[in-house]
Amino acid sequence: AVIIGAGIEGVNFGAVLAKVLIPALVSPIVAGLAAFVAVKLIYFIVKKMSEGQIVNGFRHGQTVTACLVALSHGTNDAQKTMGIITLTLIAVGAQGAGTGPQLWVVAVCGLAIAAGTYMGGWRVIRTLGKGLTEISTPQGFAAEAASATTILVSSHMGFALSTTQVCSGSIIGTGLGKPGNKVNWGVAARMLVAWLVTFPAAGLVGAAACALAKTGLGGTIAVAFIAVGAALVIFRLSKRNPVNSGNVNEASEVKIKPSASTKVATAA
Repeated sequence: AVIIGAGIEGVNFGAVLAKVLIPALVSPIVAGLAAFVAVKLIYFIVKKMSEGQIVNGFRHGQTVTACLVALSHGTNDAQKTMGIITLTLIAVGAQGAGTGPQLWVVAVCGLAIAAGTYMGGWRVIRTLGKGLTEISTPQGFAAEAASATTILVSSHMGFALSTTQVCSGSIIGTGLGKPGNKVNWGVAARMLVAWLVTFPAAGLVGAAACALAKTGLGGTIAVAFIAVGAALVIFRLSKRNPVNSGNVNEASEVKIKPSASTKVATAA
């Protein structure tokens, strides 16, 4: 969008590489290694405990780590949208340079993220909680703790990350860390391809949207209508094979031993 709107000189490609692309590639690996070590340590500590004690204890622990993942998501992923809107307001003179996001921007972004999570979150939960590897409660605890730590540290350093990518790396790490667990590398490969396609695809859509918006008010309105229409089409398509709280655990692409199937994934 910036290349179309202001020219190629308007993009700081050094910052894009150092603050976005490299962290996006490295962060899932770092989180995966942290989760791998955490799972090894956890199972060493609890090896003399009963399965019931382990499941119940770590299920309560996941309440804390899940909240930390939500907090870390707000410190990083959610800030991107607020930053883009704030930058736009500053660029058109509706807000002073050097000022932070306005309250209504924070509220609207929070509402939009919450609505999107409500509409499509279960499908992502199935992929992360069942598609990559079968997650037990200790693994979920380790994955969430590793993800939250990685994202919070990256936010402090100013790196822009994807919460889903970091969590995926953590979950793969827990799958590798628990003896006998299998990782579905086919699902992981498809996710990697999707991540690689996302960057250029988003760039092309942003360029097209900016070009249309530059034609005037009508173009800006057209962009808004096209965006809403595309969102509605995607939402309707998702309803053909709905995923919800009632069926999220019914299907798994990972072949596991029957004895492990009782350990329900709560990590996502």
